[in-house]
Amino acid sequence: MSRLGELTQAIEDEEQQIRIGTGPGGLERQRRLGRLGVRERLEQLLDRGPPFLELGLWAAWGMYAEWGSIPAAGVITGIGQVCGRACLVVANDATVKAGAMFPQSVKKVLRAQKVAEQFRLPIIYLVDSAGVFLPLQDEIFPDEDDFGRIFRNNARLSAMGIPQLAAVLGHCVAGGAYLPVLCDKLIMTDGSQMYLAGPALVKAAIGQQVDPEELGGATMHSRVSGTADFHEPNDEAALVRVRKLIDQLPAETGVRLDQIAHRNESVRTELEQIVSADGRTEYDIRRVINCLVDAESAQEYKAEYGKSLVTTFAKIGNHPIGIVANQHCRSQSSRGELEIGGVVYAESAEKAARFVLNCNQDQIPLVFLQDVQGFMVGRAAEQSGIIRSGAKLVNVVSNSIVPKLTVILGGSFGAGNYALCGKAYDPWLILAWPNARYAVMGAQQAAETLLTLRLRDAERNGQKLDEGEIAELRQQTKQSYEHQTDIRYAAARGWVDAIIAPYETRRWLHTALELISQRRPFTEFKTGIWQV
Repeated sequence: MSRLGELTQAIEDEEQQIRIGTGPGGLERQRRLGRLGVRERLEQLLDRGPPFLELGLWAAWGMYAEWGSIPAAGVITGIGQVCGRACLVVANDATVKAGAMFPQSVKKVLRAQKVAEQFRLPIIYLVDSAGVFLPLQDEIFPDEDDFGRIFRNNARLSAMGIPQLAAVLGHCVAGGAYLPVLCDKLIMTDGSQMYLAGPALVKAAIGQQVDPEELGGATMHSRVSGTADFHEPNDEAALVRVRKLIDQLPAETGVRLDQIAHRNESVRTELEQIVSADGRTEYDIRRVINCLVDAESAQEYKAEYGKSLVTTFAKIGNHPIGIVANQHCRSQSSRGELEIGGVVYAESAEKAARFVLNCNQDQIPLVFLQDVQGFMVGRAAEQSGIIRSGAKLVNVVSNSIVPKLTVILGGSFGAGNYALCGKAYDPWLILAWPNARYAVMGAQQAAETLLTLRLRDAERNGQKLDEGEIAELRQQTKQSYEHQTDIRYAAARGWVDAIIAPYETRRWLHTALELISQRRPFTEFKTGIWQV
């Protein structure tokens, strides 16, 4: 097995542990309450056979050590098939801090809602949450990308005609109670409770003693307040009801996830042999592209110009796409100058900008394959107009009206991340291979830069470091920075939607393109002013 294959296997093993969650103790508590575990609920909700494309599995990884383990940020999100229809699922895991919402939990739900909006997917919420995690309420409550944004999105998604169904299968407390009520249809089970203030808070606030069922139980909301649309005896019945309601939606000609081809073992081996785990080996990105696209569909655009970026028209699952990809082997410019693989030069940025314009003109979705060290620097690069050329690419990517899908195959550093549709540039999905690295610059460059600054500070304070101390400081700085460039660090913070095995890349892209095919036409394309 190649080094990339070993790394992929290690990531998959670790993901399996994350899916186990907090272990058997939490599941036993759910069963004592007559409830299913969150992944048991998904098994009963989703059609058997098609894959569940999980988003944000690594959310909160290593982030809240002082509060214990928070696997997957206590909420599962992803795209799955229900009664033959692709849906976006958001499901609280009550075994993780009673389903309480941490800052990354909120960020994950907001991202799921955005994905559903872009792909126009029905959203199914399986609610079982104690609400905001109070010790961190100052990081969750008030801002424009915090907890309240979820309910604002509920209202706007409904206005867009995107179906939303909520099943309250446990607790639904405080502000969180607005989520199911803002959905199109609301299901509650016996034993579930939904209220703005629980019995303890009611007593503290107004001195009233009240029974939880009378305050917010399923029977009360079904018979008295009229808030619940469907009253079911248990999780199993509620999930059957959700499936029936999804099946009731108007028929679509859209994709069935079970019709998308599974991985090809020969492609798996080839991809793992082409790209190295450490990013130090040169490779021809065209070989990677040929593994991902339909046979003989690639048509390279301006193949002899700006060779550090490869731009090509192609198809995946017979869906037209435009690919912008970093070339990862040395090439020569039109002036005979050596160009380093993974670096963006002025000519390649100009070429890519025009290609992106073409794709918008023809309304062809864009796929970005990133393995980029950044833009070229130095006197010659500056005199060639590298800033101006890079700004053109940033402009057209920012203003693109067509769907954008990004896959990070290796490095994703500096302005290269921006120009090739990093998270800040609204990719509909952003995926990463296990070997990916994500930062403002590479670890070695960053370590030397930070070391220089620290040595300067030491000199200003009258300190003189010997060679041994300098070497130790250099190593500490590099280790700290390498930890932050680990793709798991990025995934924990929501900078990528999923870490995927290289051989799964085509299936993710094919699925996305099938869903995108339902979204045309797009809006008018405009770029504003740029330097020529």
